[in-house]
Amino acid sequence: MSLNKTPRANRVHIGIFGRRNAGKSSLINAITGQDIALVSDTPGTTTDPVYKSMELPGAGPVVFIDTPGIDDVGGLGQARAERALRILGSTDVAVLVVDPEHGLGVPEETLLSEVISKSIPVVTVVAKHDTWDCTSCLEGVRTKVEAVIRQSRASGSEGNAKAMRKGRTGDSKAASQPVVLGVSAVTGEGVRELTARLCQTIKDAFGDAEPAIVGDLLDPGDTVFLVVPLDLQAPKGRLILPQVQAIRDLLDHDCTAVMVKTGHLANALDNSKQPPALVITDSQVFEEVDAIVPAGIPLTSFSILFARYKGDLDELARGARALASLKPHDRVLIVEACTHHPIADDIGTVKVPRWLQEKVGGPLEFSWQRGADYPADLSEYKVIIHCGGCMLNRRAMLTRIEAAKAAGIPVTNYGMTIAYTKGILDRALEPFGL
Repeated sequence: MSLNKTPRANRVHIGIFGRRNAGKSSLINAITGQDIALVSDTPGTTTDPVYKSMELPGAGPVVFIDTPGIDDVGGLGQARAERALRILGSTDVAVLVVDPEHGLGVPEETLLSEVISKSIPVVTVVAKHDTWDCTSCLEGVRTKVEAVIRQSRASGSEGNAKAMRKGRTGDSKAASQPVVLGVSAVTGEGVRELTARLCQTIKDAFGDAEPAIVGDLLDPGDTVFLVVPLDLQAPKGRLILPQVQAIRDLLDHDCTAVMVKTGHLANALDNSKQPPALVITDSQVFEEVDAIVPAGIPLTSFSILFARYKGDLDELARGARALASLKPHDRVLIVEACTHHPIADDIGTVKVPRWLQEKVGGPLEFSWQRGADYPADLSEYKVIIHCGGCMLNRRAMLTRIEAAKAAGIPVTNYGMTIAYTKGILDRALEPFGL
């Protein structure tokens, strides 16, 4: 997969934050070399996050996010500011843009404290370098940034990097290093230095290695069967993203990937010279595949693999086992990161609710949340069931899991829920030692 075609969810997310008219949109245009963000002297021009995917030389595929002003006012303005803060939930690296006219005040200090508490590496930029006294302004901002960091450490609000331990999820030490640069989007001064600093920050925080989806569970030369039902939800003429990414990961780890439709699985196993090292199935046919694959062959699903790749497998496995405590009329939240229109027999709106109610032995009260939003109050739910998260970056998925943990609500995903309802959860988690 080329860098230009790398899915957004697999890119390092760089969020650009600051007050209205601080120069955020001009800065992102200067970094990308394109007029992707609307620039105006009118405060509040950026009303919704703007995403731009590109390759950052030296760091690889990234996505820049231009956000609304964190100081917006009024009812609508406050909603815009809150939307900007929510972007932190999926931000891997933050760029805080400071307007020299205002300096680093309460809005910036508040955002910086949030960034530190979430273990997000941050680069502070004093914009409009062509209009102000560089030395004195930079030193003043740097002093305040250092003070916010010290205060965060003293109050114990600095994030725990252990929760973000695998994949592209940041490091608390990287988040605490005060980096303050002067930049002019008009003259281009400091832009190259900022780009280099972003590349170095990404390398320091995340390293060069991309986390494996499944290849680290196998040995070179192993054969893996991937069971893919071609139902109404399968896109015409292509495979869905988790399937494609799993195939690429297997090839990268020198394994052999054998694709097979559900109805041909038994014949494929019979004709194989030796048993596959692993069978990966679409979760919707878990029960059927479990009946076909001999007990000695490890079996799991694409959704469970993505629970490990994008989230916290241990926590999601605990959430799956907590499903046993559900009783009729309990409230269940089903979260779907995609925004596709549900079709007949849709997995999230039809199949999972049906199978779960059959297992519980009575009706449950379901609520659904789709897209980028996530409820602020989770307390009314007995359990949360999330999709595989293939459209989210890892930071966003972990943010959602951490929110559920903070509320004391068990959270799991589609694949583990289906495995539980079919009585094969232990087998589906066995390849991971759980």
